[in-house]
Order: sequence, then structure tokens, then C-alpha cells
Amino acid sequence: MIAVDVPPGLRELFFPGDLWARLRELGPLTDALTADTAVAVTSWASASIDSETLRKAPGLRLVAHTGATIRPYATAVAWDHGVRFSQAGAAMAHAVAEQALALTLALLHRVHRFDHALRTGVAWEAAKQAPPRRELRDCPVGVIGASRTGRAYVRLVRALGAHVSVTDPYLGPEEAAELGVQVVTLEELLTGSRVVALHAPVLPETRGLLGVRELSLLQPGAVLVNTARSALVDMHALHQLLRTQHVDAALDVFDEEPLPVDHPLRALPNVLLTPHEAGGTLEARRRAGEIVIGEIARFLGGRPLEHEVTPAALARMG
Repeated sequence: MIAVDVPPGLRELFFPGDLWARLRELGPLTDALTADTAVAVTSWASASIDSETLRKAPGLRLVAHTGATIRPYATAVAWDHGVRFSQAGAAMAHAVAEQALALTLALLHRVHRFDHALRTGVAWEAAKQAPPRRELRDCPVGVIGASRTGRAYVRLVRALGAHVSVTDPYLGPEEAAELGVQVVTLEELLTGSRVVALHAPVLPETRGLLGVRELSLLQPGAVLVNTARSALVDMHALHQLLRTQHVDAALDVFDEEPLPVDHPLRALPNVLLTPHEAGGTLEARRRAGEIVIGEIARFLGGRPLEHEVTPAALARMG
């Protein structure tokens, strides 16, 4: 029995008609966990796989998550019970990287400033006033985190001629050479990059990675793109810096979500905001559904999972 804990609306995005048919071929489907459930398909609103959940579904052996992080669902008791976890984060990597690229280009060309000026009634000539615009070609771009999304972003910006530096303790020389990037320290990246893009997971060592001191290293006119997690940045310090117009930023993630309608970030002309939707393309949702179906088929067929998350792997993941 396969329990599909994905709310209506999202379910149709992850599993449009043909994929839903493929999912049904794998076994009987239900909306809730039962004593007969062997596989659970989860989404962001799903409950943790704790002792109470396992009492309802003692035969649960695989959780195939349609999103990226499994931290809210994976528990020690679940692993001790023999439950395995798989996630579909790879499905969103290209979508998030594309939005990060779009935000990068918008910031460099000051599109957000022009849009803000015209929408707030500024005179035509005054609306033209903006910091110097720059091109991505030959631009020094710094990427924090060589995650799947970070690597996808690297490939996109390099294709447009950017020179890329990366800081990531797990990126070795061979992989860096294959990506065509230079590995540098965080300080070198912040001082030497016109664009800084965050693609790192939130771990104890990365929480608050960009604080007051680190943000002060950004060069005048630099742009910061965060489609990863707000916890990587001291958001109060960033707001104070943005108020000085020293840098511009594009943010898809926030400490408080939904972002309050009266939040001061909304009023800043040098900030481009999106409501945590970087990975939400139709293509990404379908890819996630395909990954989930593939994982369930491999599990039921006794074959190795391709997107499994083990306790050891989780320690390096957000």
C-alpha cells in the first residue's frame, strides 16, 4: 500500500495524469497512513515519522519525499524502525539555479530599481538614475556552496561568460577543475566578487555565515542573491547594510514567512523580493514526481535507491 500525503493542487503538479497512472501501477494508493502502508509519499505539510506515526503504520519502510530536505520528517526512531528516506531535491536544482540567474541579471542591470522608481511615480529622468549597470560577461561571481543548485548556477553563469569562485569545504581540486571554478576562502570570495550567490545548506557551521563582519567585506555596488535559506545570513545586519545603498540584493527566502506586508525590506528600492518560489516551475514539479516514482519502483524491485538520504548524509544536508 502506498500512502500519498500530498495535498490537492500540489498532487496534480507532482503527478499529472500520466504520472499518476504510473504511480497507481506500483500498488494500491491511499491518502492516509494505515497498518498496510509500506511506502509514504510526503510533501512539505506532512507529519514527522515519529513513534505515533509508526504505530499507525508499523509496516512503513520507505518515505519518498517530493521536496528536498527531509529534516522535519526523518527521526532516529524511524531509522531504528528500518524506515528508509528518499528525496527529490535534484528535481529543483535547475529551476532554482535559473531563478538565481534571472535575479543576478536583474540586479546587475538594476531592473528592480527602474521598476520600483516607475511604479512609485518618480519622474522619467529621475527614474533613470541608478548605480552603474554591469554585464555578467567577465563578471567575478562568487558562489557559496557547491550544492546541486550551486553547481547548476555555476554552469549557467559560466555559459554567459562569468568568472566563478566557490567556497565550499567539500569541493576538491578535481571537481573544481571540472566545474571550471577557483576555490577560495569566504573572505576572498566576499572581497573579490561583484556577485555573491548563496547555495549552501543550513548546518550548525553555516548558520549566520554572513554576519556584520562578512557583509562589510562586500565591495561597493556588489549584489547578493539568496535563493537558499535566510538562516545563512544575519538578516538584521543585511537590512542595515541595504539601507545604506552600499549593495543590492535579491531575496527569495526570509526569517519570517510569509513576509509581513509592512516589512521594511519591501520599501527598499535596491532589493528584489520573491516569495520563496524559486523551485516552483511546472517542469521541476514533474521531475520530482518522476524521481519519486522511480525510487518507489526501485524499492519495490529490491534495487538500490538513487536519491536515498542516510543519517550520515543528512549531517551534510540542509
